[in-house]
Amino acid sequence: MAPDSGCLARLVAIHGGGVRAAEIKPGQEAACSVVEPIVVEALMMRTATEPLRVTLQPPATLSCAMATSVAQWLETSVQPLAKGYFTRDITALRVGGGHECRRRNRSATGPLSEHSTGQALDIFAFVIGDGKSDGTIVVEKPDGAIQERFLGAIRHSSCGAFMTSLGPGSDAAHANHLHIDIQPRRSASSRFCQ
Repeated sequence: MAPDSGCLARLVAIHGGGVRAAEIKPGQEAACSVVEPIVVEALMMRTATEPLRVTLQPPATLSCAMATSVAQWLETSVQPLAKGYFTRDITALRVGGGHECRRRNRSATGPLSEHSTGQALDIFAFVIGDGKSDGTIVVEKPDGAIQERFLGAIRHSSCGAFMTSLGPGSDAAHANHLHIDIQPRRSASSRFCQ
């Protein structure tokens, strides 16, 4: 589906031009359609001094609503936590999953994954600074107590920003990444966080 509500224009106005409209290839399962699909290569974060570019590696196709939620979470939670723990900025997210027409946990049967509608993103690592001298924080294997505490704070913040947040320790399917999504739950106020 093509963007039609102005979400993309608002996202570009606030978080820069590293996003663009996407086209989902025809012929995919009808239930795997994405409302306002966009490709997110990078998001600009407003800071006290100058805008900061956070890239998604590789770029991900998401619904515009999901991309907006990710941008807000990065700006209001992830960046301040990185500054607090490391006195450095997050410059990239190593991601997987975005839009992918498949069942939950890659099962052959069962309900479709939130990835099928572009409303989910999997994060495997957070890149601090240049990723070399400052480091890469791998969700599956944090390096030391400070990285562990940072990832704990990230997971805690994701529980408030998204409807579902799953990571290492929740189940085998999420042992090596943080899964976040905006799929509405039965109650608008409920969250699923593990």
